[in-house]
Order: sequence, then structure tokens, then C-alpha cells
Amino acid sequence: MPAAHPRDSDRPPAPPRHHALHRPASAGAPLSSQSPDSPSTPPPSLTEVEAHGVERIPDADRTATPLDLFRLAFGGANTFSTCVLGAFPILFGLSFRQGLAATLLGVLAGALILCPMAVFGPVNGTNNAVSSSAHLGVHGRVVGSFLSLLTAIAFFSISVWSSGDALVGGAHRLFGLQRSNLSYVVAYALFAGLVLAVCVYGFRFMLFVNKVAVASATVLFLLGAIAFAGDFDPSYAGVFTESADATTKSLFWPSFIGAALIVLSNPVSFGAFLGDWSRYIPASTPRRRVIGAAFLSQLATLLPFVFGLATASIIAAKAPEYVDPAAPDFVGGLLAISPTWYFLPVCLLALIGGMSTGTTSLYGSGLDFSSVFPRLSRVQATVLVGALSIAFIFIGRFGLDLVQSISTFATMIITCTTPWMVVMMLGFFTRRGWYDPDALQVFNRRQRGGRYWFAHGWNWRGMTAWWVSALLGVLFTDIPGQFVGPLGDLAGGVDISLPLSLVVAAVLYLTLLRLFPEPRAVYGPEGARLARTVEVPVPPITGPEALSVPSATLLP
Repeated sequence: MPAAHPRDSDRPPAPPRHHALHRPASAGAPLSSQSPDSPSTPPPSLTEVEAHGVERIPDADRTATPLDLFRLAFGGANTFSTCVLGAFPILFGLSFRQGLAATLLGVLAGALILCPMAVFGPVNGTNNAVSSSAHLGVHGRVVGSFLSLLTAIAFFSISVWSSGDALVGGAHRLFGLQRSNLSYVVAYALFAGLVLAVCVYGFRFMLFVNKVAVASATVLFLLGAIAFAGDFDPSYAGVFTESADATTKSLFWPSFIGAALIVLSNPVSFGAFLGDWSRYIPASTPRRRVIGAAFLSQLATLLPFVFGLATASIIAAKAPEYVDPAAPDFVGGLLAISPTWYFLPVCLLALIGGMSTGTTSLYGSGLDFSSVFPRLSRVQATVLVGALSIAFIFIGRFGLDLVQSISTFATMIITCTTPWMVVMMLGFFTRRGWYDPDALQVFNRRQRGGRYWFAHGWNWRGMTAWWVSALLGVLFTDIPGQFVGPLGDLAGGVDISLPLSLVVAAVLYLTLLRLFPEPRAVYGPEGARLARTVEVPVPPITGPEALSVPSATLLP
């Protein structure tokens, strides 16, 4: 995404100009009465249950920093789940060096796609799904809510399954614990319950968990480097060697690109959640620092990615049965090659890392679910979504055998989420980072009208760009052995779903903005960038606790 306008990059957007009769933001999204230079209130204690939902966070309560955003985004990926994704280049037959190149490409590209999504939180003081009202419409914002909910359930499930399996496997090697269904049930239930408790307490408790997780998981990964140093061979060749037959060699680029895209899916998966955490960062924070924190957090995930890649190459050499593409078992293979003294660190890594991934996923889904169903508080929505997710975990693990296919599910979600992110980022650029925070909350307050009402609450420009590109991405998806879309074979076995959906979303959205201009009122005082506008009246905000306002007074 292009950088923010130079005049705007280091200062918050200008506030919207409201008529005196317009419903004040404090009526539903309370703002602080303090001046920007006055001291903010101290942050609440860890054991105080977070009261804020998706309404605009008051200025006085925005005490988070870009470093906190780094800890949450990095902590949520510094886990076993990321190690499993890091093993995929080896599962695809790449050498260690080829896998490292694919991993670097995936992480760098994913970080570049992800990092602009961090700016919506500080600008609007709410999560990214609510912010999407400006580009998809008051009702169209449910697309972001739905995508974040599915992503959260998928990655929460992955974290519970991988961490629970590692705990049971480690306990079996250390203490002789029987690997029975009961053992796995207890491990999953205990782990999921701990994650849910942290999410109920809210942002501060989650931030504390991730502060601990970032440092401790990093130390444990570095200990792993010592544990496996003697067995690691960077010259591991994979299957694409000089002696390989022509058929095998022809699969190199599909395997390389496929591995890079799987790695890329990890940073992209945070796109819907960054606003959940960055909304506590003051609006006056320079945007380059917020974007930089999100970018660096993903570069730091090279630690667990390379750990997974390196250990997978060792497993492939010493215990190849665990990297069979038909039934891979990275956790089992890791335990099989681990020295005895590293079993306990493996269990700790599973517990700490899984807590970090689970909390960052489940917290965002509970928060967003409360915005779709305003009658539910954040705590109530978190408990409900958590209960549904835990039920899905047990049914998928013991009833439907979804543990392997969940990776396909997650990949499909990312394919649909990425074009949504493109619409958001290009919308931010064309709007010059200007938003009306009060109009963003219309859906949550069960109201109608405002700058982002468009056509009965739907902005068909953004919606069309999203669903067309998402559909094309699904049609061109090619995950060998799991899912191949109807058009997946057209690129010679190469999965081009994500790059295709990215390009189509960008071109189609900008084209629609030029051919079918949006109302001038949505662009703020400085006007549009790369888009045309049309002067049309803005419907007044009406509904519960709202005062009807002549549309002319809502124009910038």
C-alpha cells in the first residue's frame, strides 16, 4: 500500500465538523475531555475486567504503545503453530536453503501486506471491522466481523491442538503418561479454559501474558537451537536434486510458491485483529511507528519459522515417517528427535506459545461478535464464542478428524480476507486517513444514516471488489492433496490464488471508485486522492438516542 500523505503521516486526522444539533460522540463513543497535553489516567489493573467493547476508546484510556502492539503481534505468532507452518517447505520437498528462501519471501511479503492495517485502530479508536464501515458500508462491515470470527476459530483450534498434543507427548516421554483420548481431552480442556479466562479479563491481562510469552518463548527457541545444533545439517537436499527425474523437477516452482504462500498466510491472518490491539494506542502516535511495530513483529517471527524449518529437516533425515505429506506429524517428530533434557522446554513452549496465540485469536473474535450483536457485552460475547470454539475443537479432534483439514480451512479464510484488507488499505489511502468516528458506530447503536450509509447501509463498490476477488482466489486455489479449485490447474500447478486476489481487488476497487464516484462527504476536508467524488446529500443519523440532523450540516 502507498505510504500515507506526507502532511498526514505524523499527526492524527482532523476531527469531523459537526453541527451543534448533531449527536455528540460522547453519547455513544465517549471521548476524553482532557486536552492532548493533559496527563492520562493510569491503566487499569490486570484483574480488572475490561469494560470497553467496540465503541471508540476514550482518549484518557489509550495508554498502549507501539511496543505493546509489537509484543501482541509477535507473541501471537511466536508459537508451535508457526513452527508447524515453518515445516511446510520440507513437507513440500524443498531443501533447507530453498525452504529458507521461500520462508523469507513469505514473511517479508506478508509483513508488507499486513502492517498498514495497524493504523485504523489509533485513528478511529475501534477495531478494524467497525472501521470497515467507511468502505463497505454500515451493514457491509459484517463481512469483516464474519472473516475475523472464522479466522479466530481456525487459529485458536490450531493452537489448542498443537499445544495440547505437545503437552501430552512431552508428558508421555517424561512421566510415562498414557496417550489416551482422556489425556488429550484434559489437555485441550485445561488449555482452552486458561485462554478463555485471559480473554474474559481483557486487553491488559492479554498484554501481560504476551509480555511474558515473547521473552520466555524466545529463550526456549534459542535453547532448542542448542538442543538440535549437533543434528542440524544446512545442506539437507530435499527431493529437487540434480538426480531427480523430470516429473519431480517440474514440481519445484509450484512447491516453492506454495510453501511461500503458506508462510505468507500467517502474517496476513492478523489483518482483521490488529485494530483490536492498536485501538488503545493514542491517535497522536506517529503512524510510521505504528506501522513499523506491526512490520517488525512479523519479521521477528522468522525465529519460530526457521526453528520449524530446521527441525523439520532434521526430522526428515532421522525420522522421515513423521514428515509423510499424507499424514504429517511435526509435533510427534520433534519429540522423537529431541534430547531428553529438552522435553520439559518443549512442554513449556507449547503452554506459553499456545496461550499467546489462543488469547490473541479469541479476544478479537469475542470483541467483534459483541459488535455484530450489540445486546451482548464484550464479556458475554467472548464466553459465547469461546464455548463454541471449544466445542468445535473437541468435535473436530475426536468426531470429524479435522486436525489436518483445518490448515486448508485457514488457507481459504486468508484467501477471502486478503482482498478485504486491500479494500481497507486503498480506502484509507484515497480518504487520506480521514474518518468520522461517530458515523462508524451507527451499526453498533442500531441506528441508520450518516456518511457511511451509502445504499441502504451497503457500499457496493467495496463489496463488489471484495467478493469478486475473493471468489477468484478460491477458484484458483491449488493445495495439493487437500483442495484444488475449479481453475486451480490453469497455472500449471502453481497456487496463484492469493496474488491474483490481491491484484484483482486493487484494480477493481480503484476502477469502481473512478467510474462510480462516492459522496464527497466521506472524504473529509482535503478531498479525495485517486478517486472522483459527487455532491449528494448525506442522510441524517436516526435511531436510538440520535438527533436528526439536516444532511447539509454533515458535509465537511
